[in-house]
Amino acid sequence: MKNLWLPPEIERKVNGLPYAENTTGMSGAGVFMFFHADGASVTSCSHGDMVLKIQPAAPWTEREVTMLRWLTGKVPAPEVIACEERDGKIYLLMTRVKGKMACDEEFLARPEMLILRLAEAMHMLWAVDVSSCPVMRDQETELAEARFLVEHGLVDTDNVEPTTFGPGGFKDPEALLYWLENNRPSFEPVLSHGDFCLPNVFLTETGIGGFIDLGDAGVGDRWRDIALCHRSLRHNMEGKYASVKRKADADRFFGALGVAPDPEKLRWYLLLDELF
Repeated sequence: MKNLWLPPEIERKVNGLPYAENTTGMSGAGVFMFFHADGASVTSCSHGDMVLKIQPAAPWTEREVTMLRWLTGKVPAPEVIACEERDGKIYLLMTRVKGKMACDEEFLARPEMLILRLAEAMHMLWAVDVSSCPVMRDQETELAEARFLVEHGLVDTDNVEPTTFGPGGFKDPEALLYWLENNRPSFEPVLSHGDFCLPNVFLTETGIGGFIDLGDAGVGDRWRDIALCHRSLRHNMEGKYASVKRKADADRFFGALGVAPDPEKLRWYLLLDELF
């Protein structure tokens, strides 16, 4: 492939197919979409269109592969076609989920429908039996990873909500971490996506297309997903990522989900996310 070096097994799977880079989202990974220009099936692989994700080898990249394999047949998510580690990078080739990102204009233009679909997608995750889930994402695990990031100066304080640090907020990431460790809410375990934001949920005209970016998925608190989804929905409705503002109340998400807002848990998980 011109301008894109690939490990031998990945190279054989994509077999010279045309590709385009996808830069939507904030994962920091390189994401490349392989497809047939004429829409025909991919002859070198029975999975059809494929997605290649290239990212540094790290615990969360290994978790993503583990979770994708475990989720097969449980919820719509990419299937692992091939995975290779070379020179400190993970090359993960997956099938492509159906539909478009929930932040696509097609869905943002119909906010009431979008809210109902997001609630449906979250309930789909909650319905999965997690008794055999291989990954635990409880508060102890999350806080341990947050402490590593804080102690190694890896928290991006430029990419946070304006009120998190400084006047009226926390002095620094260490102060925020101390508060989080001493104000843990009760734990309500479900199958958690871990980063339930609009770009990570794919929708179709008729339902849920699938979930992507599952490196933080596992047995986690349902309020982390609720908090991140509500914030993502609110930001999209307010026009943070585009110039168009929507006349829609993101708080309607709670009613669609069938839960009453819990301000303390919402705040705790949003503040936790500021350290990642």
